[in-house]
Amino acid sequence: MSAARAQDVRKPDTQIADNSFFDPTHKEKVEEEYHFGVDYRIEVGFAQNQQRTKNLSFPDMYLHGARIGATFDFRLPKHFSIETGVLYTILYGRQQQHWRSVDAPSLQVEYLQHRVLEHNITIPVRCYYTIPLWQQLNMFFFGGPQFNIGLAETDYIQPHLSDVTRIWMESQGIHTSKYDRMAEDLKHTNVQMGVGMGFEWDRYRLKGGYDFGLNNLIKQSKVNGQHMWEWGWHVSFCYRL
Repeated sequence: MSAARAQDVRKPDTQIADNSFFDPTHKEKVEEEYHFGVDYRIEVGFAQNQQRTKNLSFPDMYLHGARIGATFDFRLPKHFSIETGVLYTILYGRQQQHWRSVDAPSLQVEYLQHRVLEHNITIPVRCYYTIPLWQQLNMFFFGGPQFNIGLAETDYIQPHLSDVTRIWMESQGIHTSKYDRMAEDLKHTNVQMGVGMGFEWDRYRLKGGYDFGLNNLIKQSKVNGQHMWEWGWHVSFCYRL
């Protein structure tokens, strides 16, 4: 006489919540995941730049547009990483610049209509610090410089001027028709310092930041005190390959 015992097979309980967030060893497990390596990402987003001017022949202006490119993250221990890459940005803005008429200063206000199209290449050099929150959800902060290499900045000017005012402006070296600002008035390199933050889930990142222009973009001042800085902010979506 023999007794047979049925095999006890236990299936995983799908109703049990993941307690990795409360696991005391979870932090150590995450620490092990941070090691030297390189992550490749595709980035696309929205950008807005502000041209802040002082004593210039063209006004302050906001430029809106898009940026797209590729970035490379060099992972370091202790949740740090260094990001660089190449991004192409195209921006568009419009603004009116008012002038009081030369021949009838008390009766008529004339203006130039500026429509600006800017193309540049952005090279970021950012330091990242990542904070694990829960499972694959991370929050990160970043800061560091970026370099904008201007390709072209075309100003499509539509003048609304009297003949006398137009002649006077041209004699002062003020443009009243289409021209490339990068070729004549502005430097091609814009050095910025920026900060930002974002969230990461698995292969996806959503981030935003603000960059402060550091250098004067005017090639050669025509009058004392001429300055132009280009500041900006961006919101981007990134996908890790």
